[in-house]
Amino acid sequence: MLATAPDAATAERIARTLVEERLVACVTIVPGATSVYRWQGEVRQEGELQMLMKTRSSLLSRLFRRVQELHPYDVPEVVSAPIEHGLLRYTRWVAEETRAADAERGNQGG
Repeated sequence: MLATAPDAATAERIARTLVEERLVACVTIVPGATSVYRWQGEVRQEGELQMLMKTRSSLLSRLFRRVQELHPYDVPEVVSAPIEHGLLRYTRWVAEETRAADAERGNQGG
């Protein structure tokens, strides 16, 4: 999953919370991004950080909601893209690190 953050403190806070809650196995924070976009009728340009989040597809809806709760933007960028291929040991690690959140989801009825 991909998201942006306005500054390092926000990105780190979101990343730490999501890892602690086991909604993601890892968040890679990439500084130095520049976003050019239209907002409220005006073209804007802002420095941001890109967050690359590794999780399982069964957790995406919870992860989308949680990022929105944690994020300071009214409309944060939160998008997902499937991983078609990956090193098996890595994808197993992602699955293991997020298993508890997925099991919790099952206990809550989805």
